[in-house]
Amino acid sequence: MSKFVDRPRYACALGGAVGTLRAIPRAIPIIHASAGCGGNITNALNAGAGYIGGGYCGGAALPSSNVSERDVVFGGEERLREQIQSTLEIVDGDLYVVLTGCMVDMIGDDVISVAQEFREAEKPVIAVPTPSFRGNAFTGYELLVKALIDRYVQKSVEKDPRSVNILGIVPAQDVFWKGNLRELKRILEKLGIRANTFFGEGESLENFKDAGRASLNVVVSNSFGVDSAQHFEEVHGIPYIVTPFPIGALAGEVFLKTVGNTLHIDPGHIARVIAEEKRVYYDYLERIADIYNDADLQRYAVVVGDSSYAPALTRFLSDELGWLPELAVVTDFLDDQQRATVSAQFAGLNSGLRPAIRFDTDASSVKKHLRDIWPQNRNNRYYDAFSPAVVIGSSFERDIAQEFGFPLVPVTYPLTGRCVMGRSYAGFSGGLSLTEDIITYLVAGR
Repeated sequence: MSKFVDRPRYACALGGAVGTLRAIPRAIPIIHASAGCGGNITNALNAGAGYIGGGYCGGAALPSSNVSERDVVFGGEERLREQIQSTLEIVDGDLYVVLTGCMVDMIGDDVISVAQEFREAEKPVIAVPTPSFRGNAFTGYELLVKALIDRYVQKSVEKDPRSVNILGIVPAQDVFWKGNLRELKRILEKLGIRANTFFGEGESLENFKDAGRASLNVVVSNSFGVDSAQHFEEVHGIPYIVTPFPIGALAGEVFLKTVGNTLHIDPGHIARVIAEEKRVYYDYLERIADIYNDADLQRYAVVVGDSSYAPALTRFLSDELGWLPELAVVTDFLDDQQRATVSAQFAGLNSGLRPAIRFDTDASSVKKHLRDIWPQNRNNRYYDAFSPAVVIGSSFERDIAQEFGFPLVPVTYPLTGRCVMGRSYAGFSGGLSLTEDIITYLVAGR
């Protein structure tokens, strides 16, 4: 039996699906769940994801069946029919998606059949069972995307050889998802590749409709989006590649080479684009050289994040900032194969460092893991202190940062102490933003 989760770092599957739908303009979620589920999800996503707000027909305006005791006893399908009908009449949207909570799945409501009763409606209505016992927010993302692949993405025999779909960045769970997608799209466009990110700036349901024309799916995570990519390949015949989430110039270069070579882009053109991006990147990075050296800003680091961010942040700190990341805590539920895949991403750092890697969902365990890898000073005459150090993680790491006197740079979900709008940590410009934020936290008290 797995242990309990202290202060979970993600919403449930229903919350993940709601957060993903919120990122698609005019896609309307209809929650079929117990009263209170919608409110709890709204609070978790809004505060935890850097105060993203409810958006159009989200937040406190989420359509919900709010099933009661009577519905639990006699079934909630009739209540769902009423809710779908009223939502179609009142809420102006282009797609309506029924999402379920735990209770209605436990009592056996057939939401898919109820949704199919509205197949003659002016706008499509689909249902995606998303009870929390199927997984967390990342699972909700996968369930929703796979449902859209089945029922909304149009079949296309002709493939565009320069078009790709980006998968693996989960809206809201990745607090910086919109800025990250913007940066990945920008650098791929410089290679002559049209990137369909689904949830990025200016994108809509039309991007899902046209996704079947892509010649490649690019999954920027070893854990999230892989199931969707496999389903894409089965249904629409689009192959996929998996690449780590890129932060900074070195990882950005690997990302561009991986995608460009897969699509047979001219290697000379790839090299020119990378060289241009690096010129800009290091021109800006040069500005911090004096303060970095004069104030000796090299630090030990503790990194806490999901299986996309933790390896990416660790590699960036080590290989680009020259820091010493001694401990990385990966906070996802992963099987043995996934853990092995994620662990491999920490290997081969240019610095030669070998950070201790721990897989733990419990927010209170980070302190224990740090003490395990770095023994406390017990009045030793000579003691190599774990200092100066910085914690790179979520708002949950505030306690450990305060106890040890380390600065905390909050970058992963939940992020309650920052307001996030268009910021990005992906790619070349994202690496600059992350460096800017880290250095700002270090010099803020000067």
